[in-house]
Formats: sequence, structure tokens, C-alpha cells
Amino acid sequence: MPHLHTLDLSDDAVAAAVHRIGRSAYAVEAELIGFDGIPALGESLSEMRQTDLRWVGASSGNGALAGFLAWAPAPNGAVSIDRLCVDPARFRRGVASLLLRHALTELFPDRPVEVTTGAANAPAVTLYRRMGFTRGPDFSPVPGLTMASFRRAAESTPWEGGRGSSDLA
Repeated sequence: MPHLHTLDLSDDAVAAAVHRIGRSAYAVEAELIGFDGIPALGESLSEMRQTDLRWVGASSGNGALAGFLAWAPAPNGAVSIDRLCVDPARFRRGVASLLLRHALTELFPDRPVEVTTGAANAPAVTLYRRMGFTRGPDFSPVPGLTMASFRRAAESTPWEGGRGSSDLA
């Protein structure tokens, strides 16, 4: 079972691992959605470290980072999940579910949560639905890209599913 912990991106090794995993995971998403302009794919390590996000990670038994979740407060009092990434070598092992369940039940259980993902990213769409998110309107921030929006009300029941095969997010 992975160990959950706060990530400190001022630590060079932690930041490098987060950057590597993010780029690898977003490369897979880019293939799934047919769009390679995902902002995090072109983000430098320095730019990533300068984002105003809070970070939590899941590390394997040997201490290697398996995945992470990053979020920020949204203007409407909700929490906005900015990134949920899993090392592609650890896809389908429940890492994304574990991180998201922890965030929803431990980090911000009393706040609504918003997230977007590529509408064609079926594993992420499935994960958010399974975790009690309601799909909102799709939107196209740039030509050729359709994003799906999701929201989970604060009073939603916590995660109810088992570990599934949709932990790609």
C-alpha cells in the first residue's frame, strides 16, 4: 500500500520526481485525447515549482513516488484539483483512487471539489464518476481540444467503489 505524504517541491529530488511523473502521465493523456498541447507537458521544472499549488504524493514501499495530486482554492470556496498524475509504470494499481479518496475524505471533506480532464480521457472520466463527481458541461479552450468538467458537492458520500482499472488520471 502506498504511503501518502505532503510533497515539498523546494526539495530538488521531490520536484524532479513530480516533474518527471507529470510529464510522463500527461504524455499518455495527450495520446488518449489526441492533443499534445497540454500546458504541463511544456512546463519547465522551474515553472512547475513556482505554481501556487498544494501537493500530496503517494510513495511505494521503497520510497519511490508513484503519483501525486495538486490543488488550489477556487474563487467560489471550492477546491480545484489542478493535477492528478500517476507514474505510467504504476497505472491500474489504485494510486489515483487512493490519492483522490484521501483528498476528498481527509484534506477537504467539507468543500466542493472541481476538476477538468480531457473529455476523451476515458480512464479519468470513469475515475471521477466513480468517486461521486457529477459531469458538468464540456468546453473547448482551444480548437481541437474538448475538456470535461466535474464537480463533487461537499455533502457527497465518500468513495464507494473498489479499486478499478481506471486509475490513469
